Amino acid sequence: MQSIHQRACRNVAKHLNLCTDILNPRQLGETVVKRRKSTFFTMAPRRNLRVLLDMDGVLADFEGQFLKNFREKYPNDPFVPLEERSGFYVTKQYYAFGQDVGTKAFGIYEEKGFFLSLQPLEGAIEAAREMAEMEGVDVYICTSPIKKYTHCVVEKYQWLDKHLGKEWMEKMILTRDKTVVNGDLLIDDKPNITGGMNPPKWQHVLFTSYHNRDFVLQDGQIRLDGWLPHSNWKGILEQKRKEIDEP
Repeated sequence: MQSIHQRACRNVAKHLNLCTDILNPRQLGETVVKRRKSTFFTMAPRRNLRVLLDMDGVLADFEGQFLKNFREKYPNDPFVPLEERSGFYVTKQYYAFGQDVGTKAFGIYEEKGFFLSLQPLEGAIEAAREMAEMEGVDVYICTSPIKKYTHCVVEKYQWLDKHLGKEWMEKMILTRDKTVVNGDLLIDDKPNITGGMNPPKWQHVLFTSYHNRDFVLQDGQIRLDGWLPHSNWKGILEQKRKEIDEP
């Protein structure tokens, strides 16, 4: 039978070996380097990335609802199929059919209930929510009301409440001039955005729509083809985040 002294000596030796392994300078150095690397890659940006999202044509299907309403209300009048849309202002093409048709087109989106009835674009609501939950990203809705705003303004708030929730109403920015809004990215389907600030603080991400498919990107613009995973909207945000984090 082993003596108590012998067992004690062996236990002490095991303990010393363990301490040697733990305090091995090479292993200790590797551990410190790994920890430093981990801290570097998870470091929060100096400030949050600010993303501005347009509503009509980016989150909500303006073009599809307009065409649906127009054909239902004026079934005997000429119309412009989505595949033939060109130019940002839809009524411009309808005026080509005559003054009467153009006036009818204007009336479609001035009617009560039009903006509230817009359906979300595929993947838009999910992407907006995911974006808002990303660490270091602030998301705002930046939208322009039409000049005949009687129904438009309140319905934009109602639409946001209906599809994204009341907390998003705090993120709403209503303005006729988006260039004066401070942000890093503006995701908008309007190809040419002008106003009082030239150039604006934000970079324009042109959201692809029927009317701008053939638009040639200008300096600094980038294109986003929808909200589905293949569109790489996350990659666009990540690239911009790296840019603002550069010293």
